[in-house]
Amino acid sequence: MCDSFYVNLRLGSQMGMPRARETLLHFFEQMQKAFPDLTRFRRTDQHEYAMEEDRDGDAYRWVSVEQNRLSAGHVNPPSIEEAMKLHHTVLDRAPHALGLSPVEIDYMDVLLGFDLDYAGNHDQIVAESLWADSPLAHLLDEPGARAMDFQPTCTVALSEDSRLQARIDVVTRSAPPSRRMGEFNDEAISVYFILRRYWGDRRREPLEQLLDHMGEQAVDIAARLVVPKVVAPIRTAIGSRP
Repeated sequence: MCDSFYVNLRLGSQMGMPRARETLLHFFEQMQKAFPDLTRFRRTDQHEYAMEEDRDGDAYRWVSVEQNRLSAGHVNPPSIEEAMKLHHTVLDRAPHALGLSPVEIDYMDVLLGFDLDYAGNHDQIVAESLWADSPLAHLLDEPGARAMDFQPTCTVALSEDSRLQARIDVVTRSAPPSRRMGEFNDEAISVYFILRRYWGDRRREPLEQLLDHMGEQAVDIAARLVVPKVVAPIRTAIGSRP
């Protein structure tokens, strides 16, 4: 159904992630012990730190410590259960290695990502597959009109207190110069399904237990709604092109 699939975990902190050299190295060493193929360590221009496996293969894992967030992902995992092993390990190691306390956690995300490669106008594909019957899309009926920015996003509350939320983001990557010149790179249209839990002033559940519940719920919603209603129409539109 897609060219790449990934399962990500994100933990947002209200206090920010530690910056001390020894603390960061200790955490990444602990992750490397659990997953020896995590061998590439790097720092970004935003002073964020990441360790990842070799990206030349179809499947790989990664872990990153950002300014206010701890993240991890498994790209093209053999199963959801295998991806969750990485995330459970992150939750197990972070309290001791990073000093991360459940008290400071602002939110937890489980993100399911679907990448669909297409060397053409991404926005046109999304407009045709997801917006065809929308009144907003009738702007394309104007003579000479071409789709330029069709990146729908929507968020719904799944609990009465609105602290459990589900979000769909559709991200296109056709740059304006490409649209004008009619030349496009073979980049991916991404569909992100994000299940997010905020805590606020409520009692925090055990993170490992919450991860399992959210993972099951995210997979269920994605299988029933996101894949057939969002990913599949985009794939069909891409497949209709010569």
